[in-house]
Amino acid sequence: MLLAVDIGNTQTVFGLYDDERLVMHSRIATTASDTSDELLIKLRGLFELHGVAPDAADDVAIASVVPPLTEQWRNAGKRLCGSNPLFGTGPLVLNHTVETGLVIPPHLSRELGADRIADAVAAIHLYGAPVVVVDFGTATNIEVVDKNGAFVGGIIAPGLMTSAEALFSAAARLSKIDIEIPEKVIGTSTAGAVQSGLTYGEIDRTDGLITRVFAELGYSAPVVATGGLSRHIVSLSRTVTHRNDDLTLEGLRLIHARQRCRT
Repeated sequence: MLLAVDIGNTQTVFGLYDDERLVMHSRIATTASDTSDELLIKLRGLFELHGVAPDAADDVAIASVVPPLTEQWRNAGKRLCGSNPLFGTGPLVLNHTVETGLVIPPHLSRELGADRIADAVAAIHLYGAPVVVVDFGTATNIEVVDKNGAFVGGIIAPGLMTSAEALFSAAARLSKIDIEIPEKVIGTSTAGAVQSGLTYGEIDRTDGLITRVFAELGYSAPVVATGGLSRHIVSLSRTVTHRNDDLTLEGLRLIHARQRCRT
């Protein structure tokens, strides 16, 4: 089975695949100082929690936007799977050198994050092209694939929780609150006003940006929301048409399968 690992700035998401079937999904906080020993302990604990045998994974595919953790996860994956018949140097670590089938402009290929590549690959496979992906995480990433199936660029903005943390740290009289979507835009309390500004602001910013994307493309497209915070946004968005919280993991699975076919 394949263990797909999506290492984000705030959280790390795992998916264990038996061929195309996702049999385990889990999420933990990302700790940039973790060693491979600590990561292996966490992994084996998650396997036990989900009733998965400790030796169930025989391959690992990794997408990381946290450079200090990339090598630690590579080492943990080697130890988890032992001798790897597919990738002799260890787990597949997604970067610009990996053949994914995604058409990316040369000037973007080196700087494009692994999660953004995986999202685009999965979105094309599942929803066709053109397609737009909105990944709601530490940053809100918007990825644009044109009608020819080529990645043409995107948008990166502060994520919902990042905006909230910045607001709470800069405004001394505002206390941290739970991020929930209030029933009304006009807040009748300070907490309600903050919740409205954060959530409806994110929704309208997303819709506004996607509307501008469609105008530049000259046509509309399916819009797929993913990421840990997507549940706060999707139900009230005017432009998002699908939600898929496993999009990055699915992209990793597809890219891994493509590599396996090439060997």
